[in-house]
Amino acid sequence: GCDGSIMLDDTATFTGEKNAAPNRNSTRGFEVIDAIKAAVEQICPGVVSCADILAISARDSVVA
Repeated sequence: GCDGSIMLDDTATFTGEKNAAPNRNSTRGFEVIDAIKAAVEQICPGVVSCADILAISARDSVVA
């Protein structure tokens, strides 16, 4: 959970870090990051990663 992998969702064969036991009830705000990612994907599909969005969000939350 110390990098962009915290943004990984579950799949049929994989438990993503969002729902992994160590992160349960310790991280919040995924819906905000997911909404930002969806908006960016509409304009620039496949260009910006969740890790990029996470870095920019962290920066802007401190600067704002």
